Amino acid sequence: MHNTLMLGLWRYIINVPPSLWQKQIAKGKRKFEKEHGSLSEEYRLIHHFVVRELPRNGMPLSPELISGKTGISVDCVKNALDYLEKRMTFLYRNKKGGVVWAYPVTVEKTPHRITFNTGEKLYAA
Repeated sequence: MHNTLMLGLWRYIINVPPSLWQKQIAKGKRKFEKEHGSLSEEYRLIHHFVVRELPRNGMPLSPELISGKTGISVDCVKNALDYLEKRMTFLYRNKKGGVVWAYPVTVEKTPHRITFNTGEKLYAA
């Protein structure tokens, strides 16, 4: 079943022709690259750091912590967090300015629990 997409409709499962879903994947990839291609290397580094570290820390990540771990100035980190948060697809901060979720993980309680193969447990955003 390599490269197969199946769709469940009521009691039936049907195969979706590859030409249909491959076009949608290509379209999504172009959109993703258009939106994410505009991120600077520092902003991308900050976003990747936050997604990676939220499960490890299990608590909100402050701009100062992010700055100290990445070597990027606090002002640049704050600007990056502002930018990423405004896009509403990357992260969200609490009232103290700490990052509490970065898609797909969050330190805030949700109905969705995940466990990583490294043993960290967290909620899914």
